[in-house]
Amino acid sequence: MANPEPPRSRAQRRKDVLGRLARDRDAWVATASAHGTPALVPLWFLWDRGTLLMCTGRGTVTARNPTPRGEAVVTVGPATDVVHLSGTAETVECDALAPDSADAFSAKLGWDPRGGTQRVFLRITPHTVKAWREENEQPGRLLMRDGRWLD
Repeated sequence: MANPEPPRSRAQRRKDVLGRLARDRDAWVATASAHGTPALVPLWFLWDRGTLLMCTGRGTVTARNPTPRGEAVVTVGPATDVVHLSGTAETVECDALAPDSADAFSAKLGWDPRGGTQRVFLRITPHTVKAWREENEQPGRLLMRDGRWLD
């Protein structure tokens, strides 16, 4: 398949990734249990201080899985404009989250999960970020390694 556009530079990809993370709200989040059983769910997110901030029910596998392993993989965007992150996940009690982060979450998503005990926040700190559109962007798709942007 011919690619209509040349591959983006690493700097342009990073700019595009940060723009997508600021604007988008839907992500696919993958976690695994201590025994390796995978779980994949869609969640809303806020890009907050270099991390992804999400909220889920306290009893869900997505809330429980980060405890033993501390890992998550997240994909944002369509198949032709992918942002793929892997990182360290932690659960944060609603009342333990910084108020400005919780306020920003609520403002972006139109939903405030605070004020109850049924939900927890999930914060994912990326250590790897990749981005690509078409096959011609597969080389050079790695933008962050070990928590550091490569440009």
